[in-house]
Amino acid sequence: MSENTSLPTPLSGETVDAPATAAVRQRNLERAFGILVPILTVLVLLVLWQLLVVGTGIPQYILPSPIAVAKALVSDWGILWPALWVTTEITFISLILALIGGVGFAIFLVQSRWIELAFYPLAVILQVTPIVAIAPLILIYAPTREAALLICGFLVAFFPILSNMVQGLKSVDHNLLNLFDLYGASRWQALLHLKLPAAQPYFMTGLRIGGGLSLIASVVAEFAAGSGGPNSGLAFRLLEAQYRQNMPRLFAALLLLSALGVAIFAFTSFISWLSLHRWHESSLKREN
Repeated sequence: MSENTSLPTPLSGETVDAPATAAVRQRNLERAFGILVPILTVLVLLVLWQLLVVGTGIPQYILPSPIAVAKALVSDWGILWPALWVTTEITFISLILALIGGVGFAIFLVQSRWIELAFYPLAVILQVTPIVAIAPLILIYAPTREAALLICGFLVAFFPILSNMVQGLKSVDHNLLNLFDLYGASRWQALLHLKLPAAQPYFMTGLRIGGGLSLIASVVAEFAAGSGGPNSGLAFRLLEAQYRQNMPRLFAALLLLSALGVAIFAFTSFISWLSLHRWHESSLKREN
């Protein structure tokens, strides 16, 4: 008898290995659990939150119940949705600018050891200076409020992308560099065909970090700005709800901010997986 049990397929009559079928079922089960477990955890926490508020009689202006937050999310959607869109727009534009600036500056730094020694400390100074401290200055010197928010988001997201990209460009296998030198490749050929592909995993790490930081910086900058109007984001709606003691709306705005952060992380993680899942060890599943 054959060692592998074969099963006939119902349509073509071909055979399928039973171990392979079991492996597919196991993967599907793991994916289902990976989706259901976080959802169930959140539902349990919401139920406990509702029971806590109802059971202890906490006033809504101190701690609203999840049902009150959901009602506020629906009733104030006309106010919250434009603010969510403004925050999302500022976050993604600042992230794109940070990606362009971080990658370009990283390529500039690795061209020479002296260039790195001269300019890299300036980037470190920008990173270690708290954005809360320099946001008021940026709001003073920037031509518009929107430009100030973009600058704040850019500065916070810039350094993680830069540092990861520099590390990636400098982590190329020396044997491969020697091989390119042996075949007479130019500096730009080595950059395009060897260093940039090798730095791709590091770039994706910087992208995931920078996505979350650009959102944080946009919110902090808007807190510092403290101005309303039709172009105000979710941070101003948080402050407005706090001043009016409208806690359900405050929690609804906070929920939207959290959802936006999760969406940005999921989006950048998907881009990372899309770029690396066919070849890099971090995205490949172990065979043993």
